[in-house]
Amino acid sequence: MESFRIPLGDWVEVGLDWITTSFDDFFKFIRTVLIGAYDGIDWVLNAPPFWVAILVFAAIAWWASGWKLGLSTVVGFTVIVGVDQWDNAMESLALVVIATVVAVAISVPLGIWAASSPRVSSIVRPIMDFMQTMPAMVYLVPALVMFRVGIVPGIVATIVFSMAPGVRFTELGIRGVDKEVVEAGHAFGSTPGRILRQIQLPLARPTIMAGVNQVIMLSLSMVVIAGMVGAGGLGRDVVASLTRLDAGLGFEAGIAVVILAIFLDRVTASFGKSRTLAGTKAA
Repeated sequence: MESFRIPLGDWVEVGLDWITTSFDDFFKFIRTVLIGAYDGIDWVLNAPPFWVAILVFAAIAWWASGWKLGLSTVVGFTVIVGVDQWDNAMESLALVVIATVVAVAISVPLGIWAASSPRVSSIVRPIMDFMQTMPAMVYLVPALVMFRVGIVPGIVATIVFSMAPGVRFTELGIRGVDKEVVEAGHAFGSTPGRILRQIQLPLARPTIMAGVNQVIMLSLSMVVIAGMVGAGGLGRDVVASLTRLDAGLGFEAGIAVVILAIFLDRVTASFGKSRTLAGTKAA
């Protein structure tokens, strides 16, 4: 008996071929924009001496969460310099910044739309389930086909992989706002846009910021995988350590990723908490 097989892979290849052929100019434009943005952020991060950048990061951490995080930031980033991973860390940080900005710019409005429309939510939810459960490396294949080897497929794959928490948390935060508060806004004649800006978004900010935090963490988790397609940064050294079985190099690049992750996690988490406390006191 002849086995039955669904030619799903063949359909995907045909679809990718059609997309790359039909939208080649669009992909070239996206590639140019992302490369320009990446080069600009990478220059800003690498242009000043490392000690100036460390002081800036420490000041941000101090402002967000106090002197303990500021001091920890100085120690952590000094360790990155000490293991000679500063340039790679800044390249990875530039990738994370671009991917996070784009992912948040897409996911937050999409989450707001899903929160305001049950039909949109029913469509978006299975798509987000698919995006979150699909293995991260699978995203690299179509990204490579569309954008070729380099930093761009790494950024695109990171954006797609990290969007889902932003959409989910935004929708959850908007839906979690007290309905009586929203109804009071309607009773006073506020427009839907004003209710969104002045009631729903401020009250949902802690949940939305938790989503942004998760977007950043997922973006950083893609740094190593993006290194497989020539994205550079810390991922490049991790991949090199795998191919050469160099445990020392892998650990040095890995500890730099951990330090970046802790810094970004604490700063974004503290930002959400500080704004929440400020809003509570003001109320």
